[in-house]
Amino acid sequence: MFGSGSTIRERAFRRLMYLHGLAFETGKLRSLYVFGSFVSAVPEPRDLDMVLVMAADFRLEECPRETRTLFEHADAQARYQASIFWVREGMLTDADMKEFIETWQIKRDGTKRGIVELRP
Repeated sequence: MFGSGSTIRERAFRRLMYLHGLAFETGKLRSLYVFGSFVSAVPEPRDLDMVLVMAADFRLEECPRETRTLFEHADAQARYQASIFWVREGMLTDADMKEFIETWQIKRDGTKRGIVELRP
């Protein structure tokens, strides 16, 4: 699916663009945050770590079948080597959302990692 004649980083980038496209197809994507080794200086990121922020009226049962795997954490990990979390707008206050994102920015050793926000 993502080619074998390229670097690990290039394949991860193509996978990220593919997953962004799937989320966009729902018509309800508001933003996508990418963090972890992909947005670091690591030359060979292990997987993709992301949070999808969906519209308040997003309903999983109404989205295209091919996009549903994105919203099942274990399935997304197995199929796309991506750790995907998601929330609906309004589930968290702005302050809670900021804290949620900042929490993902802290590495196990207590230092901060980068986070990139993609919008549709």
